[in-house]
Amino acid sequence: MSNSNRRDFIKKSSLAAAGLSFATGTSAASYKRIIGANDRLNIAFIGLGRRVGAYVPSLEKKNNVRLAYLCDVKKSQIDRALEELKDILPYKPNTTEDMLEVFGDKDVDAIFNATPDHWHAPGSWMAMEQGKHVYVEKPCSHNPWEGELLVQYAKKYDKVIQMGNQQRSSYHTIEIIKEIQNGIIGDAYKAVAYYNNSRGEVPQQIKQAAPSDLNWDLWQGPAPRQDYFHNTWDYNWHWYGWNWGTAETGNNATHELDVARWALQLEFPNKVTTDSGKRHYKDDGWEMYDTMYATFEFDNGKTINWDGKSRNGYSTYTGGRGTVIYGTEGTVLVDREHYEVFDRSGKKVKEKSSGSSEGGLVLGGGGDMSTDHVVNFYDAIRGQAKLNSPIDEGAKSSLLCHLANISSRLNKSLELDSSNGHIFDREGMKLWERQYAAGFEPII
Repeated sequence: MSNSNRRDFIKKSSLAAAGLSFATGTSAASYKRIIGANDRLNIAFIGLGRRVGAYVPSLEKKNNVRLAYLCDVKKSQIDRALEELKDILPYKPNTTEDMLEVFGDKDVDAIFNATPDHWHAPGSWMAMEQGKHVYVEKPCSHNPWEGELLVQYAKKYDKVIQMGNQQRSSYHTIEIIKEIQNGIIGDAYKAVAYYNNSRGEVPQQIKQAAPSDLNWDLWQGPAPRQDYFHNTWDYNWHWYGWNWGTAETGNNATHELDVARWALQLEFPNKVTTDSGKRHYKDDGWEMYDTMYATFEFDNGKTINWDGKSRNGYSTYTGGRGTVIYGTEGTVLVDREHYEVFDRSGKKVKEKSSGSSEGGLVLGGGGDMSTDHVVNFYDAIRGQAKLNSPIDEGAKSSLLCHLANISSRLNKSLELDSSNGHIFDREGMKLWERQYAAGFEPII
């Protein structure tokens, strides 16, 4: 953002009342702190919904971090988080409804961005501008352009930014991906990423006053302004239109498509085709598709499929979510709990269970896989490890979700530039970016 746009936003935020500002001429370098291997990290949780519980185990003393802030635009969310943490932490974190207050605190080293999808990229690049490292939940972006921008911001501000696709820190997944790439099933040529759930009917999108403790203006943030609908803030924003959410593909396919792309060592497809529609509860408030089968084709003849069924709990494959990788000499099934290897005749020849406690279909999830992913983020900030999911990888996997969504919205196959994933179709490229509320337009 330009300084003038940034000042305009600050005038609307609680920072004005707090007496804080980003003065013209202030640079990210002013907030830069060199972090040593043994230094304590001051962190902030932004967005205190279902994912924040996945971060709490990383507050253990051995990780040498201090939770400096709890931030949410809904007061009851802050109150709930404080109650849950009172017996865990020997101190009380600062609280605020406004993430800009967090970004303006020079003592904060890193933030966790667990806001709704439309805030993922803008909140992350605003944090990086003020010298913060970022752990951003999936998908890292609301649209393809934002993913490209995040990669640029990370390079410009020299910040560690990790996406919350926590299976990248799963030891059994790392192990089997390495074996696939070393030829355990021959030449791996296809992957099917899948997710099935039995989500029920959702409320109609009825206009009403926002909850009294919700700052609806801050919640909308970079999205164009609109009236509040019943129950929007509590998860249903995922299905209530494209201003905020990225549908089930952005919500869950990001994880499994990432594993598929990782296993096959793929970057950008040359074509995407989708078969999608709203198949269940056709008169409820769910605005998007709830069922999708997507096909991504790549230059080397390899293919990834996404089989997503949000409201049909039939288990087509093993378990509710996972990835099947096909090779010339066998097949691998990998999910959050285990992997199985089959030879070409279909005989199981190897399996391994991780004993992971990571949630699969439960809202929010969390478990040892998330904890390991967060600790990897801390270690990377201190220079002790490489990121397991650097933002350029996260952006590529998120892009597959966006491309599937664009194909679905236009009801057409899309031909793509396999060097960067850009869409040749002009109508498709109109959805490459999004409309921003005044003052939130990114400038880099």
